[in-house]
Amino acid sequence: MDEKDVKKIVRKNYGRIAKQSILCCTPINSSFPTTNSYCGCDTSTENISKKIGYTDEDLRNVPEGANLGLGCGNPVALASLKEGDHILDLGSGAGFDCFLAANRVGKSGKIIGVDMTPDMIDKARENAEKGNYENVEFRLGEIENLPVADNSVDVIISNCVINLSPEKERVFQEAFRVLKPGGRMMVSDIVLLKELPEFIKNNSAAYVSCVAGAVLKEQYLEFIREAGFQDIDILGESSFTIDLLVNQHSEKGVIKDLNHTIQSIKIQAIKPK
Repeated sequence: MDEKDVKKIVRKNYGRIAKQSILCCTPINSSFPTTNSYCGCDTSTENISKKIGYTDEDLRNVPEGANLGLGCGNPVALASLKEGDHILDLGSGAGFDCFLAANRVGKSGKIIGVDMTPDMIDKARENAEKGNYENVEFRLGEIENLPVADNSVDVIISNCVINLSPEKERVFQEAFRVLKPGGRMMVSDIVLLKELPEFIKNNSAAYVSCVAGAVLKEQYLEFIREAGFQDIDILGESSFTIDLLVNQHSEKGVIKDLNHTIQSIKIQAIKPK
């Protein structure tokens, strides 16, 4: 799939999620349904969120409808946010992490969420109004071309979104540009320990399920280094079990081998002062 096709598919399907509150494991293509332990169809959004690091208090302290169960980690918990911090969320969805961040930085802080899906932006803005969040702003835009000024934010967070971008190098370059010197980036995302078979790479359902767009772990870390970040630390990683139900018997055998190929990873990186 080329870059335009990828973005069109992602925007269409996440717009559908925003409108219908469908979890990201919901089958997009009937011949290629997916489920996994972090983004599962067999459990509630609340249980999914607890599995990946959110607390009961987190879930209580956001507007209803903000949590769509789309993440693979809790970047807000990682970020050690302080009163007055200015935060940017890459791929903010319905605003879940933005609202959690706002609760931590207080009225003197500011949160900007950027998402390329108009329906997600609309939903996030509705949620902000419901929760009376005056220090949270949502902007329509692509994470490869952020609608954010240079050197303007203290912390960048992102939750299972960068893997969806066909230009990951550009995403990290933009993140570096908008961070203040000494600022930090905290990312939860999906990476690979070995390459995926071609039939998965080229499947749109696997792409929007945060699988087909993932790159090798070392390549992901190299993109961060090349953007200029230093002190890159892996703060946690775990297997991202996936069960891809396909019709072809031979492909089922391939799928079985993928259970230790896909990882959820938590990364911190610093922009030098």
